[in-house]
Amino acid sequence: MRMLINSPQTVVADALRGMAAAHPELDVDVERRVVVRRDARAGGRVGVVSGGGSGHEPLHAGFVGYGMLSAACPGEVFTSPVPDQMVRAAAAVDSGQGVLFVVKNYTGDVLNFEMAAELAEEDGLRIERVLVDDDVAVTDSLFTAGRRGTGATLFVEKIAGAAAEEGAPLERVAALARRVDECSRSFGVALSACTTPAKGSPTFDLPDGELELGIGIHGEPGRERRPMMSAREIAEVAMGAVLEELAQIGPADGPVLALVNGMGATPLLELYGFHAEVARVLAERGVPVARALVGNYVTSLDMAGCSVTLCRADEELLRLWDAPVQTAALRWGR
Repeated sequence: MRMLINSPQTVVADALRGMAAAHPELDVDVERRVVVRRDARAGGRVGVVSGGGSGHEPLHAGFVGYGMLSAACPGEVFTSPVPDQMVRAAAAVDSGQGVLFVVKNYTGDVLNFEMAAELAEEDGLRIERVLVDDDVAVTDSLFTAGRRGTGATLFVEKIAGAAAEEGAPLERVAALARRVDECSRSFGVALSACTTPAKGSPTFDLPDGELELGIGIHGEPGRERRPMMSAREIAEVAMGAVLEELAQIGPADGPVLALVNGMGATPLLELYGFHAEVARVLAERGVPVARALVGNYVTSLDMAGCSVTLCRADEELLRLWDAPVQTAALRWGR
């Protein structure tokens, strides 16, 4: 097993220690597994908290900071954080204006965030929740009831965080987050399986010369397996699936936010080449790209492949997307 780690048992704690050393603007509680922006309570703003299993970096801890998340709760690799982490994070960021939980639609995350919300409310906090379920590839997978939460999580966290930074009330921040989720669709493709530190070998068998269409971020099965295809052909399949669903939102020629997201092991050379095909398909369909983001943001350890996410964006969502952000993994305008 070739991994840049000390041991599978300490990999998450070691990563958090490294984050603390690299980003002194964050409060990183390694033992209790909570990452908080130091000024989370300043300004009387709504708190925005998310979290999930480790292995998807920079999601979520890499998005803690000005204009985005107030706190994040990292679980073990591909394992939901526990309610105590979420309650601790909510208490750390609550300034009296309430807290929004951003939850990806995976069974463990949903159950634990629901329990955390109940516990936090018993302690007197106001909690709203938004469920991210943007993946069009499959419904009712191994890890979830309904659609999986994937790339749109980035859009939800950025736009909700921008609204909170502006001083929007909790109900407004939650409504915007839900609108982003409702307007977003994603599709992922795997060219190789990922390897978890605990297992030390690929999580599923993907023979040479084949790819998996519609893969999830934990290596869940997709729609189908096919012989290797060109970037142009993959884009046609992925975009066809996304645009078919996005057409139900309308307007069909409305502008979109576009995310071409690497799964962890695919170089930017390939991701930008794939984005060229995504942009081509959108141009052929008459869909303008208002903003584009290319890179590794919602990953699956060392999986090769990518996902594409589109969000039908109006002027308000674009304004909030453009608002300044300063986190470990995403920053502009400040």
